[in-house]
Amino acid sequence: MARMPSAERRRQLTEAAIRVMTRDGVDRTTTRAIATEADVSLSVFHYCFDSKQALVESVITTITDHSVTVVRQALRPRSTLEGTVRAGFQAYWDHVLAHPDEHMLTYELTQYALRRPEFAHLARRQYELYGDAYAQLIDQLCRSMDLRLRVPVSVLARYLAAMTDGLTLNYLVLGEDSGWSDILDTVTAHIVGLVAEDPGPRP
Repeated sequence: MARMPSAERRRQLTEAAIRVMTRDGVDRTTTRAIATEADVSLSVFHYCFDSKQALVESVITTITDHSVTVVRQALRPRSTLEGTVRAGFQAYWDHVLAHPDEHMLTYELTQYALRRPEFAHLARRQYELYGDAYAQLIDQLCRSMDLRLRVPVSVLARYLAAMTDGLTLNYLVLGEDSGWSDILDTVTAHIVGLVAEDPGPRP
């Protein structure tokens, strides 16, 4: 087996864990199954992760990064603010459509963590990551387009996290229909309305 840096090995095992958890469910996922999926020995797994908490946190962080990366790439300034914001939402939504099982896993991870006192901090960490990710994306957009907001970045970030969380769960329950595009248009219009018309101090 070829040697690789520990950070790269952790990434490999985390991606394997995501595949196994998506396929088998969090409760039924074992370290042996993850090691087999990654084609490494159990000793390598335990060298990289000294606890299941560490593995779950790595899975949560990686899944969040998957979504954030596609949105960040889509948020290049366009001719209008509305077009830029809509492109960001569309990039996220396309990721949901392409990887519904991965997004479903995020809700399963939340329930798994909340039902176990020793894991409860990971559920909180999961949603803090969502807020932090949106705050970074908002900052990126404001800097690239010289925007000022009507509300604090922290408030808008938590609002966006709650809104996309709810929309994603709705999609996973209701499935795809023609209404989602109109919903994304509505959300885009609302977010654009939270940008100040006259430049001023950032909140």
